[in-house]
Amino acid sequence: MSSILIVGATRGLGASLRALYSSKPGTHVYATARSSTPEPSPGVTWLTGVDVSQPDVGQKLISRLPSAKLSTVIISAGYFGFETFDSPDWEKQVQMYTTSAIGPVFVVHNLVKAGLLDQGSKVILVSSESGSITLRHEKEGGGNFGHHASKAALNMVGKLLSLDLKAKGIAVGLVHPGFMRTEMTKGVGFDKYWDAGGAVTPDEAAQSLASFIEGFDINRTGEFWAPRGPNDIGTAEEVLGKNLPTPLQLPW
Repeated sequence: MSSILIVGATRGLGASLRALYSSKPGTHVYATARSSTPEPSPGVTWLTGVDVSQPDVGQKLISRLPSAKLSTVIISAGYFGFETFDSPDWEKQVQMYTTSAIGPVFVVHNLVKAGLLDQGSKVILVSSESGSITLRHEKEGGGNFGHHASKAALNMVGKLLSLDLKAKGIAVGLVHPGFMRTEMTKGVGFDKYWDAGGAVTPDEAAQSLASFIEGFDINRTGEFWAPRGPNDIGTAEEVLGKNLPTPLQLPW
């Protein structure tokens, strides 16, 4: 039996990953919910009241998980608070940094120390191409400081975790799952870019991400990838050139 933990599994990509993995024979999913009490689902054990932005997130997880190895941990919880240069928002930025770049450290730390992650385990941190400094380009302008910078911080966290955990045989990957048609992107007005930007459904993104994770191992630990390739990355050709491969390794 393969055990997978999905942190942030009630909506968007996390919900699609939960449904996908729980449908696979021989796979059991441990899925976190921040505040709701989801309906029971075959192949899923819900861990409720788990908030990645809170200091006790790691302790809560290990107190509710069985003492058995997790094959994969996917941290997909996220928050996007829209900002412009004329209206930066302190509280939104704090929440974005905490959710994206602080909470994952404490999740992974506690899981490793409890022996739930060890040789052969994989940790997948859901980042975004928006966290690549190299891919930022004048055609997209500035703004959204907390969103972009918290993802850049997450990329650094993932790189550092990969260095800490390589000797233990635990692979850490950073991924841009794709531009998605979710309530999160709609909530910040990005639905107007869905068609032109090649946005996909969370189910489509989950399928390509799961395929990527299957082939991901310690040889690529600490790397930053776009499993769906460059098509939804607006600055990819300007910065990286044409005829780019899929999956695409992204620059920091």
